Amino acid sequence: MQPSLARQNQLLDALPEPEWLRLQPHFESVDLPLGLVLYEPGSTLSHVYFPTSAIVSLLYVMQNGASAEIAVVGFEGLVGISLFMGGDSTPSRAVVQSAGKGLRLKSEVIKEEFARSGPVMHLLLRYTQALITQMSQTAVCNRHHSLDQQLCRWLLLSLDRLPNHELQMTQELIANMLGVRREGVTECALKLQQAGLIRYARGHISVLDRPGLERRSCECYAVVKQEYERLLPKALAS
Repeated sequence: MQPSLARQNQLLDALPEPEWLRLQPHFESVDLPLGLVLYEPGSTLSHVYFPTSAIVSLLYVMQNGASAEIAVVGFEGLVGISLFMGGDSTPSRAVVQSAGKGLRLKSEVIKEEFARSGPVMHLLLRYTQALITQMSQTAVCNRHHSLDQQLCRWLLLSLDRLPNHELQMTQELIANMLGVRREGVTECALKLQQAGLIRYARGHISVLDRPGLERRSCECYAVVKQEYERLLPKALAS
């Protein structure tokens, strides 16, 4: 595995050199194609994943099959926090929403490293706190803010986790992530396009005016971004 690949994930890039050298032989480079399910609700996790160019959506799935996104993870973090938090499984589903690459680490390796109570543990706990903030703010946003504001927040959070300002994303998939009807997303996306904030065509979203998108978003985006920057200084740096 090329060391430069690991440095594309900001958590791994923040590791002190001794910890990185100890863990490096255990990492495996993996492709993360669109729609790949990394784990299902209730299943025992075998690996943690560190995206480098992909985005993974964490979804809560209802008994009737309906789902809604509770968080997104990209190159700023990892997927599978329940492994080192002592749960081994989780009620959520993790699915790749933007294709790319990542690194994975076997469950026993991350557990052993966490048990050392050293720099890796402290870094993972800070990341977990930031992720919990994102989940909490998503719940508040979905309850109190308009679909237009939710879409802006979702676009900004996704963009923060990609190396460019473009998303490969259908309106149907966005609707599934937000837990709303596709028609609502279509209407909001059209408004954003008419305002000159985005360009949308055939599942391809380009952000034309990011400051304008931030102004149109609710407070929730800024809260999440600031918390990541507070806990993980390198994360989501503009």
